[in-house]
Amino acid sequence: WSAHVAFFERFADTSYQLLIIIHVFEQGMKALVLVGGFGTRLRPLTLTKPKPLVEFANKAIVLHQIEALAAAGVKHVILAVNYRAELLEKEMKAQADRLGITISTSLEEEPLGTAGPLALAREALSSDSEPFFVLNSDVICNYPFQKLLEYHRSHGKEGTIVVTKVDEPSKYGVVVYDVDTGKIDKFVEKPKVFVSNKINAGIYIFSPAILKRIKLQPTSIEKEVFPLMSKDSELHAFILEGFWMDIGQPKDFLTGMCLYLHSVQAHGQLTLEKGPHIVGNVLKHSTATIGENCRIGPNVVIGPDVVIDNGVCISRSTLLAGARVKSHSWINSCIIGWRSVVGQWVRIENASVLGEDVQVQDELYLNGVLVLPHKNITTSVTEPKIIM
Repeated sequence: WSAHVAFFERFADTSYQLLIIIHVFEQGMKALVLVGGFGTRLRPLTLTKPKPLVEFANKAIVLHQIEALAAAGVKHVILAVNYRAELLEKEMKAQADRLGITISTSLEEEPLGTAGPLALAREALSSDSEPFFVLNSDVICNYPFQKLLEYHRSHGKEGTIVVTKVDEPSKYGVVVYDVDTGKIDKFVEKPKVFVSNKINAGIYIFSPAILKRIKLQPTSIEKEVFPLMSKDSELHAFILEGFWMDIGQPKDFLTGMCLYLHSVQAHGQLTLEKGPHIVGNVLKHSTATIGENCRIGPNVVIGPDVVIDNGVCISRSTLLAGARVKSHSWINSCIIGWRSVVGQWVRIENASVLGEDVQVQDELYLNGVLVLPHKNITTSVTEPKIIM
């Protein structure tokens, strides 16, 4: 009889767990990606495409996040946007079909900050009692969504913030928390003395109860919502392992590219380019071509249909789709925009960014320039500037 009781208890417990699993599957977890507006920090690239669609490591920035969310079981991704929503919707439809998820947009009539978009999407986010992810669209890392979900469920509070370690905490707002329990005590903006070396990584998971705290108006979740949640002991910290970068501006975009390539090389996540002309980590699209006697790398991403002529040296740079670099040119720490052409014997460096369809004539030097789309550069630029 005791064996029958034990079996029944196990069966009952298993049935209950199965019921929960079925419920989660049917409802589906949700995520809100804070896409935002004009992408001014990443101009001139965002004059051609909305920032989430700019390719990072040969994949749209936002797609890195959406694929990771889908892999963690998210069934509905909501993109909070206030600029060029129609382009996002068009591009994301095919991706939604491919991933077997729903991708929708939540259009802001006015910029709502980092908390207001949660209120705007309240109906979708609170359709059941399941927690939901929220993340800033500029963040690149090895997204820990599954572990984050498990940790959030374990403490049962309203919110969990992913935090990451930085070398110079005095430059940031830091998160002070109990290392034993993970409970966040307070936030300190640019501390003069050491109190913590962990900062907000821009990735969160919340229970629907947080929505009671947020009104449909421009609101900062970091400055207006999180301090109150920590005061109520409703906010915990989750420590991110591995690399992290906000890639919202050119210098950080390139740093993030280096960290990403190192990570995929270390974990074997992608096949990197090999050959006598390759140095270090290089990611090359299969349709790109590289000439003879080149030196490519370390830390280079080469997009679709890119053409690199003979004798070219490229390091720490991204070349977007259709770009061409003519013979014997030298490129370091740059982003070369879609269908742009760099002439022969050109030197470009210092976080220069060429927008779409820029022509750089032969034998020029460009230092730290941001060139707007469709420009023809005929003279050298020795000091950083914007070419309009």
